[in-house]
Amino acid sequence: MSDYIQEVLTAVKNRDTHQAEFIQAVDEVLTSLAPILERHPEYRSARILERVVEPERVIMFRVPWMDDSGNVHVQRGFRVEFNSAIGPYKGGLRFHPSVNLGILKFLGFEQVFKNSLTTLPMGGGKGGSDFDPKGKSDNEVMRFCQSFMTELQRHIGPNTDVPAGDIGVGGREIGYMFGQYKRLRNEFTGVLTGKGLDWGGSLIRPEATGYGTVYFAAEMLQTKGDSLEGKTCLVSGSGNVAQYTVEKISHLGGKAITLSDSGGFIHDPDGIDEAKLAWVMDLKNNRRGRISEYVDEFPNSTYTSLDKSLDHNPLWTVNADCAFPSATQNEINEKDAKNLIANNVGVVAEGANMPTVAAGVDVFLDAGILYGPGKAANAGGVSVSGLEMSQNSMRLAWGREEVDAKLKGIMQSIHTNCFTKAEEYGTPGNYVNGANIAGFLKVADTMLDQGLV
Repeated sequence: MSDYIQEVLTAVKNRDTHQAEFIQAVDEVLTSLAPILERHPEYRSARILERVVEPERVIMFRVPWMDDSGNVHVQRGFRVEFNSAIGPYKGGLRFHPSVNLGILKFLGFEQVFKNSLTTLPMGGGKGGSDFDPKGKSDNEVMRFCQSFMTELQRHIGPNTDVPAGDIGVGGREIGYMFGQYKRLRNEFTGVLTGKGLDWGGSLIRPEATGYGTVYFAAEMLQTKGDSLEGKTCLVSGSGNVAQYTVEKISHLGGKAITLSDSGGFIHDPDGIDEAKLAWVMDLKNNRRGRISEYVDEFPNSTYTSLDKSLDHNPLWTVNADCAFPSATQNEINEKDAKNLIANNVGVVAEGANMPTVAAGVDVFLDAGILYGPGKAANAGGVSVSGLEMSQNSMRLAWGREEVDAKLKGIMQSIHTNCFTKAEEYGTPGNYVNGANIAGFLKVADTMLDQGLV
């Protein structure tokens, strides 16, 4: 690691001591960039690293709302507008009790380079609140979303910052927020993505992150003359990303055998086919139930409760060919990574953002497996969000096949870019370095072009 990189990392750690996830993300990116800095001394003289690790703007605000019993609650709202060098800020809103500034800075920082990889003109941002929509009525969620948007609308717009959904923010929440934005601003514009199809949404947007992750895995396998045909796959999570990961795995001839939620995981050795997946989608999207109910409906499966006293997640001990972590950050620790390798997994494609801790990433890289980091593998979601922005700007709606073809093409381009940059900078097959270098170069060169801003 160069002295310059170490200097910047030390400054970040000293300044943001308590933001563990943000420090982890910065460390992961910057340690990949030593070969670039040797070839581009202008980045150091322009202090690009110091500028790229600091958000352009951080907005924090209170969100008061009233529950159905008339009780007043106050949540904390955030928007981190991280980097707008290559386009308007773009990134999701997360509603979850774990949300804090450090997590959103990590997500926004990752989003900068993910969006750079998509080939679309989008900067990076992230936002959300510590509000928990789980267990709330539709009216309570609506009142919260309207209060949240009443403040957020001052800071966003179709040419400034275009949020999307993330954990806890689906079509219902996007609808309530869009309605409040339209009401306050008196304009119908593409200020949010993930909208309903009848009012500016894009086909394939709900499927995009899951589909894109599987497309990326297929591209990695193709470099070895292989495919997903006949492969057994582990999938964590049971929300939007996990559901459509399972669907696309089936489309490409593979078999997904696990799903999970915060309570535990199910293992179905027969595979989660189309009918079973439809049942899961109804359970999670409509009835908002728990994945444990799966075994009552499909008795050949088993359910394992989450045991927080364990130093590993038993889901990652199931024998399989591929793994698609699609739940949340840092869900795979070092022991989990070793268990995956020991159980014959040769492909890991991340559907979630930074689901593997740094020591786990090292395990994958040392083992030489095909490992697709989140900023590359799960970029399909924001890619189709970018396509939704284009459709809104042109007042057009593309067909399903057209959007899916564009998504597949973008994921192929991301894969090619990561693969070639890894080779060009001396680490062939290392998609972590390839993704970080490819994403960084575009942003850094644009920042140089635009001067000291």
